[in-house]
Amino acid sequence: MSKSLLEQLPEIVAKGRQEAERILESLESRHRVVLQTREMVFPAKDVVQKDWLHRPDSAFDLPQSSLLPEIQPSLNPIKPWSNRLIYGDNLLAMAALLAGDEHTPSLRGKVDLIYIDPPFDSKADYRTKITLPGAELEQKPTVIEQFAYSDTWSDGTASYLAMIVPRLVLMRELLSDSGSIYVHLDWHVGHYVKIMMDAVFGKENFVNEVIWQAAIGDTSDKNKKFIKSHDAIYMYRKTTTSFIWNDVFQEYSDASEKLYSKSDEGGYYQMVSVDNPGGGGYIYDFGYGEKMPRNGYRMPKETALEWLKRGILQVEAGKVPRRKLYKSPDGVRCRDVWTDIRSLQGNETIGYATQKPVTLLERIISASSNNDSLVADFFGGSGTTAAVAEKLDRRWIATDLGKPACMVMRKRLIDQNAQPFLYQAIGDYQVESAKTALGRKFRVGDLSQIVLQLYGALPLSPEDNPGRNLGRIPEGKTLVLVDSPAKMTGLATLKKALALRDTLLGGWDKVVVLGWNFDPAIGHDLQALNDAQLDVLVIPPDLLDRLKKKSGLEKLRKEIRFSTLQYLTVKPIQRKASGEQEVLSIALDNYVLLSPDAINLDEANRAKLQQVINHEPLALIEYWAVDPNYDGTTFRSLWQDYRGNTENDGDALRCVNQAELSVPSKTGVRRVCVRAVDVFGFESEVVQEVV
Repeated sequence: MSKSLLEQLPEIVAKGRQEAERILESLESRHRVVLQTREMVFPAKDVVQKDWLHRPDSAFDLPQSSLLPEIQPSLNPIKPWSNRLIYGDNLLAMAALLAGDEHTPSLRGKVDLIYIDPPFDSKADYRTKITLPGAELEQKPTVIEQFAYSDTWSDGTASYLAMIVPRLVLMRELLSDSGSIYVHLDWHVGHYVKIMMDAVFGKENFVNEVIWQAAIGDTSDKNKKFIKSHDAIYMYRKTTTSFIWNDVFQEYSDASEKLYSKSDEGGYYQMVSVDNPGGGGYIYDFGYGEKMPRNGYRMPKETALEWLKRGILQVEAGKVPRRKLYKSPDGVRCRDVWTDIRSLQGNETIGYATQKPVTLLERIISASSNNDSLVADFFGGSGTTAAVAEKLDRRWIATDLGKPACMVMRKRLIDQNAQPFLYQAIGDYQVESAKTALGRKFRVGDLSQIVLQLYGALPLSPEDNPGRNLGRIPEGKTLVLVDSPAKMTGLATLKKALALRDTLLGGWDKVVVLGWNFDPAIGHDLQALNDAQLDVLVIPPDLLDRLKKKSGLEKLRKEIRFSTLQYLTVKPIQRKASGEQEVLSIALDNYVLLSPDAINLDEANRAKLQQVINHEPLALIEYWAVDPNYDGTTFRSLWQDYRGNTENDGDALRCVNQAELSVPSKTGVRRVCVRAVDVFGFESEVVQEVV
């Protein structure tokens, strides 16, 4: 007989702790998880607004640890701090933050506030809407619904809890001794997660369960129960000794306002009891023939006499004394039931399914952090936490597993003219994810064998396939090569594949290369090779996450798609001297998207997408940016445009396709990098050497 969920809880906690302990033990090893800076984002809606472009070239040749010394104070007095947006599994991101590196010290014990809004175990699939220009002139905009993420778990709530426990353990390691954590959930799994939090943080460190009146649920007659209308937010502190707390206030309700009906020179007030509600109050007499409160006075006599002197306490013969309670200009101290924050204001909706309102995070961040405190959200979603932390002068970290979510956050921060921040990813992300999915002792060859099976290829014999990454299609003479998740698939891999096609086992008609990560120039390399018998396909980026959920390979084979590459082309960049400056003229040429079959769309939405691809492929660009002095390592987006920005033109559904940048003059060749992200979160870039 299988165990009930309640019976499984001790084992779930124990295994979660063990997983977290393995991660913590690995932090000192040379194979520890690290973060790679993909981009340094300098928010600017147009080239005119910012002066970053007009700094001397030397300003951009500094290492990332010292690039922003004047922007933000540091957690370490020697190394300045940069806010960061991190793409990837938050378990790996937290491991990297705990480990630290040569640029950033470990953040263990440095985070003052964590707010997370994890999946709710709702058994629902969430979708995002993407509005694109119509496929024909004068046509209404095309709206595409894209799968965002699935809130379903292979073993139900047990596997959900197995996911959350090791993450809570690492969050506790990151929290400062005066830090606190808020976990936002609802009825689906909140009560179970609270038990997990009691185990990780200690029941004695529970502070509040906040009830927030969120969106109203099903109000139809068929709903035979009380209507669901609230979420629960669990607040815990790191230690019992102290934690950051600033009083926050709510406006008085209409009913409360009416109680303050009297006024004097001190303002509006109401008369309230001085009875001690729990009994055992102070016993004394004023000598005016007044009656004693039933439970005694709630304040000592010294306080009562002071109030009497100031006219706050009213004492009359034959009556129980009462005191004036003045209406505060700040409002009433915040209770743990929040009905005054609406779910979302119309003008702040950005189309992300689980977006939370700014006012909700303003209250939490104001209460539990100070100026320059470090705030983190490891389920970043729509980016409300980062946006509010930025607004309130807090330092911040936001992570998310989804590329669309990271794009939403990046655009949102640029839109509010945030301070420069880092966009980072997990180093060797696929390798680290594979260790999580397949065990720490996995071998790359094991993963290659799985990929071959999912593609429908049979592995070659061991003597012809020592790396265990070669296979063949059962019918015909097609060779399949699976590249390592630890490598960038580029020109060298393509040449190796062509050589194997022509020589291995007497030769093959065709070779297919399956890759995880690609050199930015891969599209141009394919064009240059111009070989019709060479195919390069992308291994589904969410494959490892699917493997973590222990789905059967046969089921996965039916669900996943290997897709063609996406790449961007840019017209030759023009460079013109203008005094001490020079002007760069950059124009996008074309964008080739991954096959629509690879994207999680239904048939109707895939057809809409194909129309846009055929008619105006550049309309699929969500964001593009320029680094006029690319060093080959860290991209610095010193100019950018994105859909929804109307500073550069009046079209909210398209990016501009051309840009002119005025930059300090430079002798010799200038290396310019153009990076684009499409509406589905796929990146591509072009590097040009401009004479």
